Amino acid sequence: MKNLIFEKFDAFAQGKSTGNPAACIQLEKLADLSDVEMLHIAKQLKGFVNEVGFISPLSDQSFKLKYYSAEREVDFCGHATIGIMYNIIKSNGELLSKKEIIIDTNVGKLMVYNEIVSEDVVYIAAPLPLIKDCAIPPMQIFEHLQLSVNEIDIRYPFQLINAGLQTLVLPINKLETLLKLNPDEQKLKQFCKDHSIDIIALFCKEVAHKENFIRSRVFAPTFGYLEDPATGSGNSAIGYYLLQQRFWNGEPIRIEQNNNFEHPNVVKIKILQSESHAQVLFGGNAVTRIRGAYLLEN
Repeated sequence: MKNLIFEKFDAFAQGKSTGNPAACIQLEKLADLSDVEMLHIAKQLKGFVNEVGFISPLSDQSFKLKYYSAEREVDFCGHATIGIMYNIIKSNGELLSKKEIIIDTNVGKLMVYNEIVSEDVVYIAAPLPLIKDCAIPPMQIFEHLQLSVNEIDIRYPFQLINAGLQTLVLPINKLETLLKLNPDEQKLKQFCKDHSIDIIALFCKEVAHKENFIRSRVFAPTFGYLEDPATGSGNSAIGYYLLQQRFWNGEPIRIEQNNNFEHPNVVKIKILQSESHAQVLFGGNAVTRIRGAYLLEN
């Protein structure tokens, strides 16, 4: 029997919002568990958390991370990363004093910016985007999302943006339309598989709370659940879209996310500007719900 350090937390929870559930298994080395064992743990936790992150230290200021949903390995999971890094930094006095920490993931090495003392937030540098216009026939998209043509903001393009996950980004014209969406999970899952899409991120400019910039919703049926209620990678893809379409100047903003009008989850994004590019940073914190041991049979 393997006795593993286990935590369950809700990332991006805000006020009465529920956040996005994830779990963390801390290991001395990631090789202490096989890929089969990691997937097995994620399958056992299906319905309890959306993803499980496995983390091990590489040095006193860097970590290795892998992620699994109940369906498969996930190249990058923003909400799990926020929850894991927020809790690890906050509970470690030495890390809490450091402003930058490196994480090594399947999408490369990323920087974590510790703003816990000033904002009670950690920011993660999203991977630089791969952007291309969407060649999928629009009517296929409308059909699988159960949308009509007049519910899409047709002034702006549909795009595929990979900022950690292959994301189809679509602008919606009204908050009411965005909130009522309830596509068929299995049909949408097959659509995503047919077009090699990880997640679908939709947004509108209309918001429920004026301090927020946009409302988003993110569907992720290929990971074993219909909707991701708060996500780093999905909102990072939207952030890159907003920059490209000149909706946003890169100043810090708040994105409200989920289908609950009154109590959305909140994801912060801002830009790290260099001479060659603008990189989206997504930020948030997490509420720990369970801390203990996970027992895995050999």
